[in-house]
Amino acid sequence: MRAVFVTLLAASQLALAAPSERDAMALAVKGARYMQEHGKYALIACINRKDPAFNQGTLYLAMRDLNGITIAHPTTALIGKNLLDVPDADGKLFRHEMLALARGKGSGWVDYKFLNPRTGKVEAKTTYVLRVDDVALEAGVYKHEDGAGQH
Repeated sequence: MRAVFVTLLAASQLALAAPSERDAMALAVKGARYMQEHGKYALIACINRKDPAFNQGTLYLAMRDLNGITIAHPTTALIGKNLLDVPDADGKLFRHEMLALARGKGSGWVDYKFLNPRTGKVEAKTTYVLRVDDVALEAGVYKHEDGAGQH
């Protein structure tokens, strides 16, 4: 009985574990595959309706066009907005960096500070950016939650 309890406890702790950089990269790749199989507009619909396949709490997929317009996001108020010139808490224009990655080598990580809805505090975050055709897919994690930062 004790072994069963320990196993259940370990499983529940894993379920509550914060997402890792590996999870963020995997989510962006999953989005790219979905988009290639079902089309851009199908992925946009999934992201905007907070489909659990692409929205896992603080880890979610977003999509931006290469001009900086948000075209899919679980926070639907952001859709259609260009937030390129909105800095993070330290004044960093991190979205410019994201687009430069997408337009340039096509993928990579961007570090910045962002409000963590889980804690209500501004924290270090890293986002994986992956260009697919004419859009950038973005999925990020808060660094303290998993010891992230080792890209």
